[in-house]
Amino acid sequence: MKYEIQGKPYPAATVTLDANETIVCQKGGMSWATPNVQMQTKGGSLGKMFGRALTGESLFQNEYTAQGGPGLIAFAAAVPGEIMAIELTPGKSIVAQKSSFLASAPTVTQETFFQKKISAGFFGGEGFIMQKFTGTGLLLLEIDGSVITYDLAAGQSMMIDTGHLAAMEETCSMSVETVKGIGNALLGGEGLFNTKVSGPGRIWLQTMPLPKFAGIVARFIPSKN
Repeated sequence: MKYEIQGKPYPAATVTLDANETIVCQKGGMSWATPNVQMQTKGGSLGKMFGRALTGESLFQNEYTAQGGPGLIAFAAAVPGEIMAIELTPGKSIVAQKSSFLASAPTVTQETFFQKKISAGFFGGEGFIMQKFTGTGLLLLEIDGSVITYDLAAGQSMMIDTGHLAAMEETCSMSVETVKGIGNALLGGEGLFNTKVSGPGRIWLQTMPLPKFAGIVARFIPSKN
């Protein structure tokens, strides 16, 4: 399985499949493909379907297989941003924001990830529920805006504003810290809480979370009175 990511700010990931090779994507995720790439829709167990529903994904997923020879399939981003490719290896798990899944090798397992700390779920901006990916092979995630990567050492942390955490290695931990000073919290425009992510592990940050982008656009839409 080979891939190429092209185009900005609306990128597409083009994946070349060998004969009989399969790739999995969310419902409606395919943008174009060669005629020999055939689709099969699967839901899996009720538990897996329910978990996907909690993370904002569709209940069913599509499997595309190249039949009779190599095939090509492309997955385009739904919003301005980037498509991030991660090669998962045994023992390496990625925790990502809800609805970030684009496509993966069938050897990648998607699970529901629940925040362990109640405060992080309530106030951290990422919610209680995220997506966890394990297994081996290619994983494609959608990123809002551009992606910035940091490798945090043990004991090293990064303070992150709401929505800017796209993904992290499972070895990282999350907590919430209150913005210090009443004036800072009320007048600083950053809200009352920030997400604190601590290492060891890699984190992927996104420069333009979709809710923030939507809020900026909404300012320029005339209200109907």
